[in-house]
Amino acid sequence: MKSEERNLVNSKQKEFYDTKQKNAATRLWSYFRNGALNRIKKQLGVERDIYELHKSWFGDLSQKKVLDLGCYAGNSLSFYLAQNSKEYLGIDLSPKGINNLSRRLEKIPGARAEVMDFLSEDFKEKDFDLIYAYGVLHHFKDVDELIVRLREKLKPGGEIVSHDPLQTSLPIKFIRSIYRPFQSDKAWEWPFSKNTYYKFEKAFEIKERRAVLGKAKWSAFISFLPISEEKRIQKAKAWHSEDWETSLDSDEAMFKCMHLSLRMKKRQT
Repeated sequence: MKSEERNLVNSKQKEFYDTKQKNAATRLWSYFRNGALNRIKKQLGVERDIYELHKSWFGDLSQKKVLDLGCYAGNSLSFYLAQNSKEYLGIDLSPKGINNLSRRLEKIPGARAEVMDFLSEDFKEKDFDLIYAYGVLHHFKDVDELIVRLREKLKPGGEIVSHDPLQTSLPIKFIRSIYRPFQSDKAWEWPFSKNTYYKFEKAFEIKERRAVLGKAKWSAFISFLPISEEKRIQKAKAWHSEDWETSLDSDEAMFKCMHLSLRMKKRQT
């Protein structure tokens, strides 16, 4: 992507997240997506499982230099990283988000936050042991450019922990294709395709992966069946567990899911 185009997209993206202004189609999509999916995630413990998984992937942070990429104002794991790593840097396009995060980092030694474009030549920091990217990597349209930059910023043997949406489930891909022409944030929303995943697999060593909301995404429809709430939740939890385990080794199972967590390692060169 040319720098002029990237700057324009960055400007629109910053405004979108700072103002939360969405058109009617995007508000409707967010209502159903966040409403239905968040209820399912809460019932099944999906967010808790992702949190604990990522935390375990971080390992011992005491000697690690960490980049929290696209952090906005930070999440719970941002503060875990800041408090436990040797050096923590959070970067985001949003001055509003970074100002909020900076205030919360003031009393944490070695922790700071900056307004920065990861792809910009102005971003000079490198040699990170860990790059954390929660819901971020799919915002980059040019995956090849992103991969080159990620490799440049990691130490040999450094790792990336990421979490992003997939568009590989056919029903979800179909729904997204209908919604996309009306989407407020379509210029920086590029959910992972199979091709995207395989580019990361080629560029890095995939140490581990877990995907969610494969079979479990259909849990919302169980409520229409004549079964008890207890049995409905039991069935949904069983589906979540199956998604969690089978996505570890099966590409077919992984690509039926809606969200993917990756632990990637830069190969020694």
